[in-house]
Amino acid sequence: MFEKLARTLGLSAIPQVFFIAVGIVVLFVGFAIPFNAQFAAFFDMLGAFTFVNFGWFYVLSVSGLLLFLIWIGAGRYGHIRLGPDGVGPEYGTVTWFCMLFAAGIGTILMFWGVAEPMSHFANPPLEDVEGGTKDAARLAMNIALYHYGLHTWTIFTLPALAIGYFTYRQGLPMRISSVFYSVLGDRIYGPVGWAIDIVALIGTLFGVAVSVGLGTLQLNTGMNYLFGLPKNQIAELGIVAGITLVASISVALGLDKGIKRLSEFNIIIALVILLFVAVTGPTLFIVSGTVQNIGAYLHNLPWLAFWTEAYNEGNWQRHWTVFYFAWTISWAPYVGIFIARISKGRTIRQFVAGALGAPLLFTVVWFSVFGMSAIDLDLNHGTDIAGQVQEDVSVALFSFLEQFPWSGLISTLAVIVIVVFLTTSADSAALVVDLLSRRDDQPSLTWQRVFWTLLLGLVAGTLLLGGGLQALQNVITALGFPFCVLLVFMAYSLTRALHADYLGYSMEELAQGKAPPMGPMGSLPHEEKGSSAKQEERNE
Repeated sequence: MFEKLARTLGLSAIPQVFFIAVGIVVLFVGFAIPFNAQFAAFFDMLGAFTFVNFGWFYVLSVSGLLLFLIWIGAGRYGHIRLGPDGVGPEYGTVTWFCMLFAAGIGTILMFWGVAEPMSHFANPPLEDVEGGTKDAARLAMNIALYHYGLHTWTIFTLPALAIGYFTYRQGLPMRISSVFYSVLGDRIYGPVGWAIDIVALIGTLFGVAVSVGLGTLQLNTGMNYLFGLPKNQIAELGIVAGITLVASISVALGLDKGIKRLSEFNIIIALVILLFVAVTGPTLFIVSGTVQNIGAYLHNLPWLAFWTEAYNEGNWQRHWTVFYFAWTISWAPYVGIFIARISKGRTIRQFVAGALGAPLLFTVVWFSVFGMSAIDLDLNHGTDIAGQVQEDVSVALFSFLEQFPWSGLISTLAVIVIVVFLTTSADSAALVVDLLSRRDDQPSLTWQRVFWTLLLGLVAGTLLLGGGLQALQNVITALGFPFCVLLVFMAYSLTRALHADYLGYSMEELAQGKAPPMGPMGSLPHEEKGSSAKQEERNE
């Protein structure tokens, strides 16, 4: 039935993935719009259930996967390339680092660069820390870096590594289902593989829709500040419609003419704002604080990474750590495919070190500049940015920029940056969703990419109608969980494949059960080492 319908419509897609995913999204929108109050109540209940019963799983799995990546990169598999042996990287190291920064983090940094540190500064999650104090400031910076540092990039790096390995070294299609070939074999081309790609597709669509929703709340605040635009649902839906229209035009123009030029333009403006704040703000405090923040982050990371609020019996982590991890996980297929596409030819050791290390340094600088400048204003200059953020988190950036010279100009630039970040996120996500739903031997059709962009905008508008920020948090906490489970199995599948590769076995032999099993932590007897291991010995 699906095959016939796809031929009739002239689709360039895997029919089972395309139609089931579209059907689920359309049903969601169809029920959510007329019953938005019931929709909000249902997802509030589902979000609470997921947090109470599985919040610990989010925390444990992401921290465990960070340790897994360090083990993979530093261990015996680190010399294996994301591509054929002897073929070097397609991009130089500096170019590759710059491209990593464009991998979808712009929206996150713009929204939370001021909002998160000031939220924790005003309302610390630890009972023995008083809000608005220097202790609260130190804790606030630690928590912000915990959320947006190594843990964020673990969530992005694992799928990127797995996709790059199975695509460039094993010749499989660039889809999430391909990552499970070492476990499922040719079943990735059937119902099980389709189900995996559907979960990844829907997660990507809703994850980016949440980002569009958060960006819309921030844009509405900025336009209210700059132009007096009312802050209401009508204005929010108008902003979503405008972003969707621009993203549709960009995605129709294609990667080089649309997304690439927008990304290059936006990174420059974002860096200009960063430098402006660093120079006109408390520069010495920012510089010395950045150095201290690195040490404090590394010192406090072990307990933060496994903190589950077990003794507090509070709700703080539901709205912060668990929500943020779930949101980032929903982005993982999109960002993972992007990073994989620019990383062909790198060794696993190079890849893990670069994909975790370089973005971490940039994140530390970004949060130190914006977060510490905002904290300095409240601690030493009598402002109340923290209080305003408590009332409306979307106002954070613009309340902050209002304290600087030329605030109108800088706020206008910030609005442009947010619009372009949202646009590039939406059109890039449409390209990835199209890739997830399309056979690798089929061309990408412009109308299909535009269709996915329009559907993404529709989901973002629906989430805003269903309760704003709280609805965004509840929906993504619940819907991010299935892909969180997939990430854990992804690590297992990748380890099986690397183990067989190290011994010199093919994926087909592994799928047929001909490769020897792994020992504890991937251990193996030396006498069974194959061609890859011998190559490593020669290199050493």
